[in-house]
Amino acid sequence: MRHVSELKYHKLYRARDGRLLGVCKGLARYLDVPVTWVRLGVVFLAVFSGVWPVIGAYILAGFLLRPEPVLAPGSDDERDFYSRFAANKKSGREELKRRFERLSRRIRRMEDVVTSKEYDWERRFRDR
Repeated sequence: MRHVSELKYHKLYRARDGRLLGVCKGLARYLDVPVTWVRLGVVFLAVFSGVWPVIGAYILAGFLLRPEPVLAPGSDDERDFYSRFAANKKSGREELKRRFERLSRRIRRMEDVVTSKEYDWERRFRDR
């Protein structure tokens, strides 16, 4: 399994393991370039266009970008769920509750089958 830091995302996230808010590292992962190049680009942009606008944009990006998922999403469904959860935590909790209730029902049905008397008889006949 690949670590989150090794993945290229299809969406721009703020890196959790970045130096300052993780904006440069997140942008580097999104663009699939070394983070040093992005950091140098930000420094050159600050020097040649003005320090305060770049610092303001950097801080704004740090607060507006969502942090990258703790575990890399394995599918589009997982990526969509993470985006919904990051946008609205209440609906994300409700979705998790529904998923766990469905899973709990499935486990109960499996337990009923495995612990039923018919299952025991079928297993005994099969073993002979």
